[in-house]
Amino acid sequence: MMLLDLLLILLALPVLVAAGYLLLLTLLSGQKAAPPQVAPRLKFDVIIPAHNEETGIARTVTNLSRVDWPVELRRIVVVADNCSDSTADRAREAGATVLVRNNKELRGKGYALQYAFEWSLADGFADAVVVVDADTEVTSNLLHAFALRLEAGAHAVQAHYGVLNPNASWRTKLMAVSMALFHKVRSLGRERLGVSCGLRGNGMCFTHALIRQVPHDSFSIVEDLEYGIRLGQAGYRVHYAWEAEALGEMVSSEKASRSQRRRWEGGRMAMMRKFGVPLLAEGLRKGDKVLVDLAMDLLVPPLSWVVLGAGGVTMAAVALSLRQGHLALSAYLGAASVLALVLYVMRGWWVSGMGLGGLMALARAPFYVAWKIWLMMSRPEEKKGEWVRTARETHKP
Repeated sequence: MMLLDLLLILLALPVLVAAGYLLLLTLLSGQKAAPPQVAPRLKFDVIIPAHNEETGIARTVTNLSRVDWPVELRRIVVVADNCSDSTADRAREAGATVLVRNNKELRGKGYALQYAFEWSLADGFADAVVVVDADTEVTSNLLHAFALRLEAGAHAVQAHYGVLNPNASWRTKLMAVSMALFHKVRSLGRERLGVSCGLRGNGMCFTHALIRQVPHDSFSIVEDLEYGIRLGQAGYRVHYAWEAEALGEMVSSEKASRSQRRRWEGGRMAMMRKFGVPLLAEGLRKGDKVLVDLAMDLLVPPLSWVVLGAGGVTMAAVALSLRQGHLALSAYLGAASVLALVLYVMRGWWVSGMGLGGLMALARAPFYVAWKIWLMMSRPEEKKGEWVRTARETHKP
């Protein structure tokens, strides 16, 4: 019995470390008041990488045209990358500057961003670039939030990335809670720790000085995660602009969600295998808390895996406790992990603002976890780094 308890303790320890890391960020995730705005001075190129987005690109350009920043200090730039539709025409009609890129060999968002960043640097108009996806609406204070951090010395800033259509289905409700967990709870906690909040691919800002020093040579499916790691290794942390939002449209059907989730999770697992342990070793060797945190963020598995591990260890420990007539030590570790995860998830639900609908969506979480595990066990369908346009089910006028 003691050997079995020891085995369960060894299995419980990595789960407890992951749950403890999430609990720490939960405890540090208290909402912060919006900081005061600065007088407009900096110039921005707001870049939209787009591949066959003719049905929605005008909406995104129109939304960005309404941000609270002087027109003479900003430009909206659409990169029509390997498009076979009228994305470029619709973007021009909406008032954007359009860059048309055709390269059948080098395809994907990472290449589109590299092309646009190099164009912006050569043109010399802007002080910084902002990246917004083609299916996104932003809050009007986006550039004010970025400018505030840049004026204070930041070189990379991430706005909150949330869900534009949370009430489209139970999947989008669950996604709203999930993104509140991953993008808000974690980011607020990491900002308070003074480490990098990470890049989310949408609602990002980089100074020209930064991309000159650390060129955007990241072309994987999760190019944002990859570039955020490279920034950390170069000595830069990503600051979190919690008061500004970039809200992206999420898919509600199982088929489209399957493709999207497989790409995201598969890409993240690849980055974990490539950078996780080496990054942790580098951070510990240098005493660099930014690198240590980036490694922890990578090494913590998807929440579904952590929940499965905590639940499995706890059930086995409870069974062992019943068999031996007293609580096994592993039961305490399992219970602590489960409690930490419950607090983390409930904090995400609370900050998501989804109310009863969010709770009802969370009730489906066990089925969603099983579905995600099945996806992770299957092979990716798409080639690495290529554009794979997710089907948009609806578009608001």
